Order: sequence, then structure tokens, then C-alpha cells
Amino acid sequence: MLNLASTFLSAAVHLEGDKEIVIYQDDLEGEGQIPGPPINVHASEISKTYIVLSWDPPAPHGKEPLMYFIEKSIVGSGNWQRVNAQMAVRSPRYAVFDLAEGKSYVFRVLSANKHGLSDPSEVTPPIQAQDTIVVPSAPGRVLASRNTKTSVVVQWDRPKREEGLLGYYVDCCIAGTNNWEPCNHKPIDYNRFVVHGLTTGEQYIFRVKAVNAVGMSENSQESDIIKVQAALTVPSHPYGITLLSCDGCSMTLGWKVPKFSGGSPILGYYIDKREAHHQNWHEVNSSPVKERILTVEGLTEGSLYEFKIAAVNLAGIGQPSDPSEHFKCEAWTMPEPGPAYDLTFCEVRDSSLVMLWKAPVYSGSSPVSGYFVDQKELGAEEWITVNEKATANRYLKVCDLQQGKTYVFRVRAVNTSGVGKPSDTSEPVLVEARPGTKEISAGVDEGGNIYLSFDCQEMTDASHFTWCKSYEEIADSEKFNIDTVGDHSKLYFKNPDKKDVGTYSVSVSDTDGVSSSLVLDEKELERLMALSNEIKNPTIPLKSELAYELFDKGQVRFWLQAEHLSPDASYRFIINDREVSDSEKHRIKCDKSTGIIEMVMDKFTTDNEGTYTVQIHDGKAKSQSSLVLIGDAFKAVLEEAELQRKEFLRKQGPHFAEYLHWDVTEECDVRLMCKVANTKKDTVFKWLKDDVLYETEKQPDLEKGFCELLIPKLSKKDQGEYKATLKDERGQDVSILEIAGKVYDDMILAMSRVCGASASPLKILCTPDGIRLQCFMKYFAEEMKVNWCHKDAKIASSDHMRIGGSKEMAWLQICEPAEKDKGKYTFQIFDGKDTHQRTLDLSGQVFDAAFAEFQQLKSWQGGWWFT
Repeated sequence: MLNLASTFLSAAVHLEGDKEIVIYQDDLEGEGQIPGPPINVHASEISKTYIVLSWDPPAPHGKEPLMYFIEKSIVGSGNWQRVNAQMAVRSPRYAVFDLAEGKSYVFRVLSANKHGLSDPSEVTPPIQAQDTIVVPSAPGRVLASRNTKTSVVVQWDRPKREEGLLGYYVDCCIAGTNNWEPCNHKPIDYNRFVVHGLTTGEQYIFRVKAVNAVGMSENSQESDIIKVQAALTVPSHPYGITLLSCDGCSMTLGWKVPKFSGGSPILGYYIDKREAHHQNWHEVNSSPVKERILTVEGLTEGSLYEFKIAAVNLAGIGQPSDPSEHFKCEAWTMPEPGPAYDLTFCEVRDSSLVMLWKAPVYSGSSPVSGYFVDQKELGAEEWITVNEKATANRYLKVCDLQQGKTYVFRVRAVNTSGVGKPSDTSEPVLVEARPGTKEISAGVDEGGNIYLSFDCQEMTDASHFTWCKSYEEIADSEKFNIDTVGDHSKLYFKNPDKKDVGTYSVSVSDTDGVSSSLVLDEKELERLMALSNEIKNPTIPLKSELAYELFDKGQVRFWLQAEHLSPDASYRFIINDREVSDSEKHRIKCDKSTGIIEMVMDKFTTDNEGTYTVQIHDGKAKSQSSLVLIGDAFKAVLEEAELQRKEFLRKQGPHFAEYLHWDVTEECDVRLMCKVANTKKDTVFKWLKDDVLYETEKQPDLEKGFCELLIPKLSKKDQGEYKATLKDERGQDVSILEIAGKVYDDMILAMSRVCGASASPLKILCTPDGIRLQCFMKYFAEEMKVNWCHKDAKIASSDHMRIGGSKEMAWLQICEPAEKDKGKYTFQIFDGKDTHQRTLDLSGQVFDAAFAEFQQLKSWQGGWWFT
């Protein structure tokens, strides 16, 4: 591997325009792998004394800076000479001097980085130093013509200036996109090119550029738009010639349409006949017949005949079909029907297909009443009847077929005499959905018209859409309208109603069986009709229906919000069927940018009970929203409005921002609190209990806006009605809290929470009467919910077990303790949510020691009494 770090000189110089570029060896440092060779090496400028080469860097080439070496060779010599052996080139452009006059040269370029040297680029075409060659002029008129379903032939006029012409590049673009893509990657020598790989049914535009050693020309003018489809040819031959009826002197024949129309609609058919074993064919019709059924007259009874048929289009008459089988001219007299004919298939999917046929020409002794369809896999012996009961329709959807398998079918008609002659066996059908299969879609257009839509990109000039209901071609112009533009077709419903429920299908002729169906059920039709009605009779969507809200002065605001309103939108407010306009009593306005329409009533009174409605019109669209305020609903709004009005007036003077409420401190004191607002220096604040002034050591600082009253160690004597009052010349306000009933109980529970958390462990105190268990806490009141338990059984106060307490302690006195009093004792205090408990195991040595002390105290005369 060549290491350029050891082969490059410490510095090199090369010419770029009129500047010298110095490249140092350090510039060659980098990371990565050996680069690829440069691409698109060509002469961008040619003169008598030098040739300027240009190229594109290899892609990708990583992060390493690239250098380049240029090599030249006289055509035919096979010897390559390094042009810049002492000079690494950084720019992808280099001028080569010292060329021999009259000699032709070829060139190639190599890329380099610190890891090594690339392979040489592709060799340029031979170039000779000569007078300057300019780029060619643009090619002339571009003509695109049809070729196949996926290719187009592009031809163009040569450029007027074509010195040193190397060839042409062709670009294509889908019509309407302006996204040009190259069709060839090497210049082509001729002014004709077949562009392959195009999308069938798509429309394209083409343009051409000429190229020589100097560069590329301007783009040619664009071609006309061309649709990709096969070129026009004569149609293929008809097939499936069938005898449908015979009366002894004429035969009625039917046949199937050619598989390929040749790109143009089939104009008709020519039929030839001959008797069996005769050499010459005789013309049956001198002008083409358009229908695929014909009665051939003038036949000899008992003779055998064969027929052949050719189709004709604008391109001419196609090849005739193979001769039919021999048909004997003898009258049909059987009572059963003749064969159904023209079996066709559509909507071939992965496990199903739809089969259609035509009724027999010969019905027998009575009308045809139904049909049986038979199927079998291709190559199988036994036919299987698809439908157990004869169908009256001339179509049938065959399901439960195996994907990828090929089937054949036949049809048997039925009348009162029995089952008739089977039809000819159908052509084989491969059960497999075509790639890119599309289905019918249902929708509603901007005008509110309901339609079914189908697209087919495989169409040719000979193709046409056939819409059917129940597989019968639609011809009712009063009910339906068919609109086909290019490869898109729509079936419009003129006056849709419930009778339009059913199966709709569409097929496209001169394609490889493109077809689809849609079952329009009652639910889907109702959805489409509702959408149609919404478009034809549009409503303005509302973000919010009509509602009300109350302002702090007791004002009532009625409002709604539309999704969108144009500047031309109009609206009306109606109260009890009477329109009201903007006034001092009803302040009405609309912000069309937000869609909000509102009405504010400053005074809401008993006269305002009723129904409120807003009507909006915006172009064709309209909307209406109502709000009923009657009875209890009105009373609720009126009471709330009056409350808000009173609250507003209250707040004009000194008032309570927060009314009296309470909590319990960590010292187990009850604290009454309130917040005041809009006070002044001369505002008077008072505490009262049961309307008697409650003296406090310190008056609250009203500027702080917070007032409190401590009730230490709450007890029953503290029950009563507490008031806080505010008063000055602007008005007065009062806040009341009654400490009684549930409020008092809640305070006791809150105190129990503090006390329970602060309760000490159970302690033993012996007295001459017995053993006392004590629990100390911050505060104890008899209203607190406490329990004493012995061995998890609740203790009731008695002569033997006395329960009591003081302000800082709860106790249990066990009088004259005995052996049965041993065990675990638990003290519980409930705070409304949690239970706080303390336990003591009064047994073993603990009980023995306490019992001994009790006996000793009891035995002493005049012993001490412990409390």
C-alpha cells in the first residue's frame, strides 16, 4: 500500500486560475479509508496550448481532505505519464500544458489521502489541443410518441451548433411536478431514444441536452405532455364462438370480445362461414356488426358449418379467430333452456370473484327462472355446483376459493322443464388479487353531491368505465350522472333516497380485468345523506353553546363561541321570542376574530326569567343556540347574582377576605383566625363571645391583614358564639364561628391528634389502694375519645378498675390487684382518623415488684398517699 505521507513533498504548488495554491504535507493528514476514484472527468476548456480538466470528487469520500493526481497518455501509445508528480492538487480542476501539437490525448485522475492512492478514474474520450470549442446549442423540437404500456419513444432535432458532439442526455418529468430525472446516464449517439420504466397511465414531459468535451448545452424546449400507454394496433382476435340457437335454416352465434383492443375502441366485427370440408370462406356481413351476437341466415338444414370472426378498430382489421367447432344446422326443440353465454369475470381477489353471464337466446318451453353455477379446478374431472338454490340474477359472487389456484366455470339455466344445456366452459381464472388493486370509494363533494369514485391508471384510449347496480349497467339519467375525466370516474346520485341501497360495481374495458364493487347499505347511505345535507345546508360549528357566567358585581353575561366567523357574519339575541338590541340594559357585542358573541345584563331581576337564544348567519351557513332559565334554574342564577352583588357591596368597605376558621397549635391551644382587607387606621376590630366583648391582651395589627384569638386548653366552658367585627365610616362586616356541637367535637379530635402524638409511655405508680397506670400528655380532657384495654379487651370503669385523669394525665387505677390482673395494658386515644396507643406488659417481675410495693404501702399504718 502506497503511503502518501512518505511520497508527497513537504510543499507543492499548483495553478488554479491566476492564483498559486500552496499545499503542505500536514494538509494531507486525516482519518478514514483509501478514497474512490474521481468521477465525470471531462475537458471543460480546450485551446491550442492547454486543456483544462474538471471532475467530481468520489462519493462518499469521508471526512479526509482529498488531493488529486492527473495522468495523460497519447492515444494508441499505452503509456501513462503523471502530469503533476511533484504537485498534489486540491481543487477538482486543473490546466494541462506542454501538449504536442496535432496529437490526441486521453486523461485520467486519481484521488489520494493519507491512507493511499485510489484506482484511476474512467479514461476521457480522446481530446486534441486546438482552437477553443464551445458547448453545443440546445437540441431542436422534441417529439414523444407512444410505444408500450411502460415506455415512450423520444425523438428530437439535432442542435444547430454541434462541434465535437459526444451525444445527448434525456430528462423526464411527471406533468405538473417539475421534478426532472435523467433517463440515461451515458450520452447516446442518436437523436432517438426509448425511455423505459415509466408508469402506465401517467403523463410525462421530456427534454434533451447535447454534450461535447467542453460541457452540456442548454435544455431543449419541453415536449408536449404524453400519456404512457401502448401504441395503436389492430385488435387481437375474438374467441369463444358459441351456438346459441338454431331453427333449421339459421343459427344465432355469440362470441367474446378480443382480449386486446389495440389501444382504440373496437368498431365492429366481420364474420365468415363455410360448410364443413369446404375450402373457401364466405363473407356473412359486408359491414361490421357492433353487437357480439348475430343470426346467420340462409343455411341448409342438416349441414355442418364453421365460423371465424375478426374485429376492427381505427388501425384496421385484426387477425380472425380460429375456426369454431362444427355446428349442425338443425332446429332446437328441447323444452329445457339453451346455454347461457358470454361468461365474464370481475373483482378477482385472493379468495373470491364475481361471475357474470347473459341469458340464453333459446329459453325452451317456458321462461328461464334461474341459474346454477358450476366450478372446478383446472384439470379436475368433477364439476362442483356453487349455489344449492338457483339464483334469479345473472351474476354471482363465488367465495371460499383458494388463493393462487386456477378455476374454470360454467352456467346452466333452469325453467319449469328442468336444467338446460351448460354453457361453454369459461376461460381459466387465476384467483389472485392484481397488484395495486383499488376499490370504489364513497364520498360527498364540496357541493354536497353524493358520489362513488374509482381510479384506473391502466386505461388506454379504448378504455371506458361501465357503472352498474346489481351488475346491470346504469342507464337511468334521472337518478344518476356519470362524470369521467381521464382515468377518474364518478357516479353521482341526483336525488338519493332509501331505494338507492344496493350493490354498485364498475369495470374498465381494455384492461386486465380492472373492476371493483361496493355494497351501499342503509347505514352508510344515511351517513352520506347527513353529510350532504350539512354541506348543502351548512351549520356554523360552535366551540361553546350558549352559556352564562356571573361577574363580581352581580352582572350576568350570556355568551357562546363559534369555530369561525367571517367579517360578513350577522347575529341576533332573542329573549322570550323578542329580539333585543345593544343598549344600556343589554350590552351586546361580537368579536369575529375569536367567534365570541356576548350580552351582559347589569341588573338581573325576576323579570328576566325565560328562554335566551342566539341566531347566527354567515353566508349560507347558520346556527342557533338556546339557554332555558325557568323555574329552579332561573332561581339559582338569580340567587347567585344577588349574592355576588351583595358580596361586591360588602367589599367596598372593610371586610373579611377570609372568614373565621380555626386550628390547633402544637401546645394544644385552639386558635381562631381570619383575614381582613380594605382597612384603614380608624377601622375598629373587635372580638366578641356571645355578643359580649372578649378582652385580649393585644389588639391585632390590621395592616398585616391577619387576626387571631387563642383559646388555651379548650373545655366545655369555652363553648359559645364567637364573632369578629370590622367597622368604619365606609361600612361594617362580621364573621361568626359557633364553637358547639360538631365544631367543638372536631376541635377535641384535633387536640387529640396533638395529645396522642405527645403521649408518654405508660408508667406505674403504686398506692395503698392498688397499682395505677399513668400516661402523661400535653393536655387531657374528658371529652377525648380514649380507651383502656387489658389483654386487648376494653375496660369499663368500675370499683376494681377506676378510669380518670387530670389536665396533663390519663390514668387507670387497679384496686386490690390480683393474679388475674396480670397481662398487657393498652391506652388508646382516637383523633378521628388515627388511633394513638401506648402499651405496658404488667406481668412477671414487673407485676411482682409493683404488687410487693402495693402490699408494703397497704401494711403501713397511716401510710403515705401518692398522687
